[in-house]
Amino acid sequence: MPSLGWSGWLTKEPEAASFLQRFYQMEAEMVDTASDNGPMQAAESWPNPSREIRESQGRSVPARINLLYTLEPVAAALSLICLSPFLAILALAIRIASGASPLVAHRRVGRHGKTLWVYKFRTMWCRETRSRPSSIFIEKVPDDKPELKAGPDPRVTSRFASFCRRHSIDELPQLALIAAGRMSVVGPRPITRCELNEHYDPGAAEVLSVKPGLTGLWQVRGRSRLTYRQRKRFDLFLVRHFSVGLYFRIVMLTIPDVLFARDAW
Repeated sequence: MPSLGWSGWLTKEPEAASFLQRFYQMEAEMVDTASDNGPMQAAESWPNPSREIRESQGRSVPARINLLYTLEPVAAALSLICLSPFLAILALAIRIASGASPLVAHRRVGRHGKTLWVYKFRTMWCRETRSRPSSIFIEKVPDDKPELKAGPDPRVTSRFASFCRRHSIDELPQLALIAAGRMSVVGPRPITRCELNEHYDPGAAEVLSVKPGLTGLWQVRGRSRLTYRQRKRFDLFLVRHFSVGLYFRIVMLTIPDVLFARDAW
């Protein structure tokens, strides 16, 4: 796995040495933690709003991150305009191949515990799939019990769909959520209420104090092969040390990971 190469830009920060030391110490502690992933059971909905979430609403992110939050919607809207021909062709291809809606929406928990519908291109279908009249273009998928997979999902039966999934092409519709100000380019990935209750509590309020991201720290440090405990620790590290330098470092590391489909299935 490629080194993050943090030292070059962290040495200019006041607490660079301790920051770097904490980061690598955290990585060392997370070796061989698969056994920490207990059985995943269905849980009740996230409290609405709990005291912890109300407190997280008062926490502020760095001013420069807030500036990026204001610029991201414009950049996302322009990206959608430029990509619109490609997205239209991709949606049509999925519609023809699957016989169902090209988009699916998964219900996740967004910033401050608010419900967020995350859009993706459909990558799971079979020959018997048929689109309901109410979901010609987009279908809302019911909440499922989360499950970590040790390899490719057997429900992805198309090589074309597998390619889109491994290279994160199916995530492109989320640019619309960035354009709407509901998501950020970088942040903890939005997850379900069940995942929050089972694997992020305590600590969920901290993760929900910033906008969920299209990519994040654990997406460039192991992605699909990580356990929930590892994901939580990376998400908390990202929130607690959020900075412009970390933001752009994650963006730059995401590009080769997506192009070469590293740790993705």
